[in-house]
Amino acid sequence: MADARPGQGDSVTQGRSAPPASSEGGRPSRNARGGSRSAAEYRAYAMDRLIESRLTPNKISMTGLVLNVAAAVLVTQELWVLAGVAFIVGSIMDTLDGRFARSSGKGTPFGAFLDSTLDRIEEGIVLAAVAAYFAKQEDEIAVAATVAVVLFSLMVSYTRARAEALGVENKGGIATRPVRVVILSIGLVFAKGAGLGIPDLLEPAIYAMAALTLFTTLQRVLHVRKELNASPA
Repeated sequence: MADARPGQGDSVTQGRSAPPASSEGGRPSRNARGGSRSAAEYRAYAMDRLIESRLTPNKISMTGLVLNVAAAVLVTQELWVLAGVAFIVGSIMDTLDGRFARSSGKGTPFGAFLDSTLDRIEEGIVLAAVAAYFAKQEDEIAVAATVAVVLFSLMVSYTRARAEALGVENKGGIATRPVRVVILSIGLVFAKGAGLGIPDLLEPAIYAMAALTLFTTLQRVLHVRKELNASPA
């Protein structure tokens, strides 16, 4: 989920495209040449409608939190496909809030802070539910791996934040949040094989995330050392 940041300029309408020509009900109709509206024009129109509504980036962030909490509860009930769907939709909300903040001009410094904070909570609460499931199965290695995922996921985020405080951009590495979301989504949806006769993918997904988040933490530490050593004293 991208950090929600304040928009550029004071006006909500600044930099926005005019909505497409409308037909009945205010929906986009045909363009000036008589052709059908493109997908991009429909998306711009929909975004303009959202901007004009009472929707705020913080509301989108809170929706993502609710969906991730629901995913965690579904994990405890071993409703894997539903848990995966809730996690995926909640994670999509996490990516939309930052984009909406920038597009609408409704972003605030507190919104950016809230966005980043909820990202950590959402990821942690779903992984905590996964760890509880493995503990119930008495799979100690998987529990330890899940704890490692939580730790190193936090370190991936912390190394970026600390580096930026030192004036170094530090967004690289393999296991960025979108990558972690994809891996965990696959693990949740295909836990127990999703009834498709394929192997359980949850435990392999956790092991992969543990290795990749550790590697990414090291990547970012080494990158910051390189950049700081290259800087003039």
